[in-house]
Amino acid sequence: MTAESPTPPCRRARGRAQAPDVPLQAWFTAQGWHPAAFQREAWKRYLAGESGLLHTPTGSGKTLAAFGGPLLEALAARDAEAPSPVEVASPGPRRHAARAQTASRTTTADVAEAPAPDAAGATAGSESAAITGAKVKPPRPRRGRAGALRVLWITPLRALAVDTVRALREPIDALGLDWLVAMRTGDASVRDKRLARDGRAEVLVITPESLALLLSYPDSAQHFATLRCVVVDEWHELLGNKRGVLLQLCLARLRATAPALRTWGLSATLGNLDEARDVLLPHAPGAAIVSGAAPRSFTLDTLLPADGERFPWAGHLGLAQLPRVLERLLAERTSLLFTNTRSQAELWHQALAAVWPEDPATLALHHGSLHPQLRAVAEAGLRDGSIRCVVATSSLDLGVDFPAVDQVLQVGSPKGVSRLLQRAGRARHRPGEAGHVVCVPSHALELVEYAAARAAIARGAIESRPPPRMSLDVLAQHCVTLALGGGFDRDAVYAEVRGTHAFAAIDPVTWDAVLEFIVQGGRALSSYPEFQRVVRDDAGRYVVHDRRVALRQRLSIGTITSDGSVAVKLLRGGGLGSVEESFVGRMRPGDRFQFAGRLLELVRLEDMTAYVRKATSGSGAVPKWQGGRMPLSSALGREVERMFAGDDDAPELRALAPLLGLQASLSALPAPGTLLAEWIQARDGRHLFVYPFAGRAANEGLAALLSLRWGRVASNTFSFAANDYGFVLSPAQDVALDAALLRTLLSPNALMDDLRESLNLGELARRQFRDIARVAGLLPPSLPGRAPRSMRHLQASSGLIYDVLRRFDPTHLLLAQAETEVFATQLDLGRLADALDDCAGRTLALQRPASLTPLSFPLWAENLRGQLSTEDWRTRVQRAAAQLEKKHTARAAKGRQRVMA
Repeated sequence: MTAESPTPPCRRARGRAQAPDVPLQAWFTAQGWHPAAFQREAWKRYLAGESGLLHTPTGSGKTLAAFGGPLLEALAARDAEAPSPVEVASPGPRRHAARAQTASRTTTADVAEAPAPDAAGATAGSESAAITGAKVKPPRPRRGRAGALRVLWITPLRALAVDTVRALREPIDALGLDWLVAMRTGDASVRDKRLARDGRAEVLVITPESLALLLSYPDSAQHFATLRCVVVDEWHELLGNKRGVLLQLCLARLRATAPALRTWGLSATLGNLDEARDVLLPHAPGAAIVSGAAPRSFTLDTLLPADGERFPWAGHLGLAQLPRVLERLLAERTSLLFTNTRSQAELWHQALAAVWPEDPATLALHHGSLHPQLRAVAEAGLRDGSIRCVVATSSLDLGVDFPAVDQVLQVGSPKGVSRLLQRAGRARHRPGEAGHVVCVPSHALELVEYAAARAAIARGAIESRPPPRMSLDVLAQHCVTLALGGGFDRDAVYAEVRGTHAFAAIDPVTWDAVLEFIVQGGRALSSYPEFQRVVRDDAGRYVVHDRRVALRQRLSIGTITSDGSVAVKLLRGGGLGSVEESFVGRMRPGDRFQFAGRLLELVRLEDMTAYVRKATSGSGAVPKWQGGRMPLSSALGREVERMFAGDDDAPELRALAPLLGLQASLSALPAPGTLLAEWIQARDGRHLFVYPFAGRAANEGLAALLSLRWGRVASNTFSFAANDYGFVLSPAQDVALDAALLRTLLSPNALMDDLRESLNLGELARRQFRDIARVAGLLPPSLPGRAPRSMRHLQASSGLIYDVLRRFDPTHLLLAQAETEVFATQLDLGRLADALDDCAGRTLALQRPASLTPLSFPLWAENLRGQLSTEDWRTRVQRAAAQLEKKHTARAAKGRQRVMA
């Protein structure tokens, strides 16, 4: 059956037409389920040849909604090849017997491979067997089978891939389809990788990077020609980053190979639905958005301070809540405890292990830097209920199905509404059950963020994820992949690329620059053979002939870049995972560190591998990974500001009432329509605190901008720091400030020019260029069998290339992209510009408190961080917080005494 004639034929044994989804409905009934309206709509649209976006809450049945269409299509094709009762009972041409053999296959091309019929002219599982009363058994895959790829299921996470394979196999086996399901990710088995490479699995679960890798082989077009459906799971996780751009290009190639291909995206939490659909389906404008299921009910519970207890103002990880957390964990059978960073996960696992009253094997750790086998053990324990608690990061955020999980705990602020919804959805991941999350504050102000998140969810305020455009490093990588995968024609691929959302605006000049880059690296690099990766053959096609180029390209496919990682392996045992080179590079043999839930001792560092042994006692540092801090989203930031205004009766705000009252008495509370600023004289000098609630990246840009503008007014040196709520400027010399001057400093005029002057843009662009160069292929990876390249080597190589291009080819396409990405990602330029416009429209409230306030204290502590070691900083921050709390507690007590008198 093809996309042009998708309606399945009726089964002749019935004697009359039936609804196309009857076979799947029958299986649902056998499971005690009933198909939801949105599932039936998705099946109907798929069978009609449509593509679309499925938007429905986690746990409502998205997987079967997307997979049901291909299953029904395959069942209809199988039934169309099965004989009628009359044909079986009466002697007929040999072709009827041949067709009877193919009940388990979906293409007539495979008829010759079917087993010989029995005496009745039918095989087990065929319709004639059912009519004669024989027991129908699902057909078993035959050895040496020659399958054909039908469904490509794209997933952003390896952990999600394993769960997806299990979920897809269940209906296939139950319905008796002779389909193989294989997985092609970094964790896939050798067998699955071979099946994927040879195109011998009907269903392939794959990551975007592995899909790009398959496209690099010349026979990929042959394998993908039979493809009928692509499902992109958790599309919102790919939409806003370069992995999504790479996937857009890969999908364009698949559409060129299989023009009748249908594409469906799945997303549980997303704000910009229409844009998400248009990015995924640029070839199908106005495609359907199926979103019929009602959102899961959701409850949020916070571990509030006891009467008389004060939460710290800043500088903590929430470990003071350990007794309460342990009590909650032991009250339920199975729990997930989420942290925002891998370092926090290691620390919380360490703390829980020290007080865990049950078998240590029932407490596990899960994050992206752990070895796949360790992650798999934790996932298996969650499925079978043998593990009571897993401490995890975003590695378990997405739709991994763990029905046995009874509760989710979130340590610290989730920083975003959609992230909290995703994590809450991991609990009671069963249709019809409510999501629930227990929030564990690490300091006082996070109580406001929990209340804000609850309010935002109630109003349906979910963050949007803007998609990147014109990521030319990704396009260059993709073009080398196509050249390696059989070659490409310039004009044909140009049209293909322009058909994507990411490169719809690419012009011929830029396209020629990309082609020049993959052929010779650009003008300045044309004399270096290592940058001459692609050649034009006599027919004008772009191809790759050099085997070294082919190997390096396949090793470097993908857009995920990070600081150099060092593998961690036990001297006697397997791998534990990886830590960043910057962490382990400072260690000496004998030093200890905490990783993978173990206390380890470094034995030696060799070829980017840290060989360790388990330490029996003592303590050690916890690794830190770059990119750990997550910014507060715009949606949650606006809600937090509204919460400070006091127009909500949330339990978190009631618990925080004394602290909010102190903020109001010392200064003022933030409120929509008002820009709060505080000019404070502290022991270490004067500080200006401003609270736009624009997120960390935008606030850092604002701080740099204001320090430049203020320095023009009065020559001075400024230090600054930022958090999600605002920023602090600290002049080295005393200076006057009034509302009029602050208004001038916050002007939205001349933003770009002032930003260029206020920042060391060249150095920022140099650092950004390193990641761009790696994606574009200028920094080839180490070859197998050779020592991995260190981060210092990569930095030196990228810096040298950057300097050469700046000097001899200043218009190089990657230089311009580096600067663009600095503004877009590091400074969040769009949000920064919006913040300045927003500030200009607000009433300015410049306060002059006599001391640091609850809002200003975390910023003051952040500003102090760069001046002291970590230990000294923590000690000083805790001491300063205690002094402030003691001071204001005593003042409040005296006030109550005066009132009583």
